[in-house]
Amino acid sequence: MNAPQPSVLFVCVHNAGRSQMAAGYLRHLAGDRIEVRSAGSMPAEHINPIAVEAMREEGIDITAEQPKVLTSEAVQASDVVITMGCGDACPFFPGTRYEDWTLDDPAGQGIDAVRPIRDEIRGRVETLIAELLG
Repeated sequence: MNAPQPSVLFVCVHNAGRSQMAAGYLRHLAGDRIEVRSAGSMPAEHINPIAVEAMREEGIDITAEQPKVLTSEAVQASDVVITMGCGDACPFFPGTRYEDWTLDDPAGQGIDAVRPIRDEIRGRVETLIAELLG
């Protein structure tokens, strides 16, 4: 019998940069072995175009993604909730694993500043996949 599919929710304030890049990597690297969600406490209108460009350089297309509002349902439905600079905006549920990834915000940054953020996100996502899928 297969173990249940783990689910991960990435949360940042605007759901336009960091959380979208992380979700893009997790979908790309884990395929359908992990369920992926992302949301923002105050979602932007559009994804950060520099984040889209940075991911395109990695062969990952996140242009179709839309910033989504964070709901307590999304948190409850997730095994792991990874926050990126949204602090107390995340609802807390017992039994859910929380991690806070301290990452620079790519908003307003050029591509040269966003690449190292993207690369750090990739490394963290690879570690997360190894932990979840062991």
